[in-house]
Amino acid sequence: MSLNTQIVEWIHTTVEKASASQDQPLWKSPLVAMASANDPLFGEIKKWVKSSHQTPQDLLPGAQSVITYFIPFHPAIPKSNVNGRLASREWGLAYILTNQLIAQINDFLHQKLSETGHHAAYASATHNFDESTLMSNWSHRHVAYIAGLGNFGLNNMLITDSGCCGRIGTLVTTAPLTPTQRSVKPTCLYRLNGSCSLCVDNCVNGSLAEGGFNRHTCYELLLENADALAEIGLADVCGKCTVGLPCSLVNPVK
Repeated sequence: MSLNTQIVEWIHTTVEKASASQDQPLWKSPLVAMASANDPLFGEIKKWVKSSHQTPQDLLPGAQSVITYFIPFHPAIPKSNVNGRLASREWGLAYILTNQLIAQINDFLHQKLSETGHHAAYASATHNFDESTLMSNWSHRHVAYIAGLGNFGLNNMLITDSGCCGRIGTLVTTAPLTPTQRSVKPTCLYRLNGSCSLCVDNCVNGSLAEGGFNRHTCYELLLENADALAEIGLADVCGKCTVGLPCSLVNPVK
C-alpha cells in the first residue's frame, strides 16, 4: 500500500471514529488531496493572499509534500443555519468540534508519519490570522486549492466535490507523496456563467458583493455571533454565504 493511500485511510478512519462518538451526525466522508511542497503556486500565493504568507518550507524545513483535506458537514448542519440573521447553535458547535477534529487528525498524521521516518508540521485550523489585516500567513483554502481539492466561489470559499460547507485541514511533511491532479475548471456557477449570486443575497450585513468583499464588516458579524454563542465556546462564525446554495453540499458545475 502506498503512503498516499495510507494517509487517506488514516484520515477517513479518524473522521469515522469521531463521527461514531457524536450523538447526531456532524460530518460526511472527507476529501483528501496532496501537493508537492515545491509546486510553483506556493510562490504565487504570496501575491494572492499577502507577501508574508508562508511556504511549506517556512513551516517545515525540508518539506516535500502538503496534505490537505476537507471535512464536509452533514446536510443537517447547513440546513440549521439558513434562517435568521445570526448563526445557528448547530453551525457554531460544528465549527468548534470540527476544529478539534482537525487537530486530532493532524496529531495522528504526525505520529504515523514519524513512525515511517518522516517529519510533519501544521498551522492551527483557525485563529491564525493578523487581527489588524484579518489575513492569515497560512491560508488553508489556498493551500487546498493548490493541492486540487476544489476551486474558489464568489463567496471566497473553496467549492469542493462535496460543496463548501465544512472545514479544511492541512499538514506539511518531509514525505515524498504523489501530488493530486489540480483542475482549473470552475466549481462556482457565477464563475462559470454568471448564473448564480445567491451567496451575495445571503450575506446578512452586506460584506459580500459581486465586486468585492469587506472582511472587516464580516468580522464584526463574526464577533457578534461569538457573543451570542459564547456558552458553547469560541464560535466566531457566520456561514450565511455558504448555506442554502447550489454549491453548499456538492460541486454544482460537475
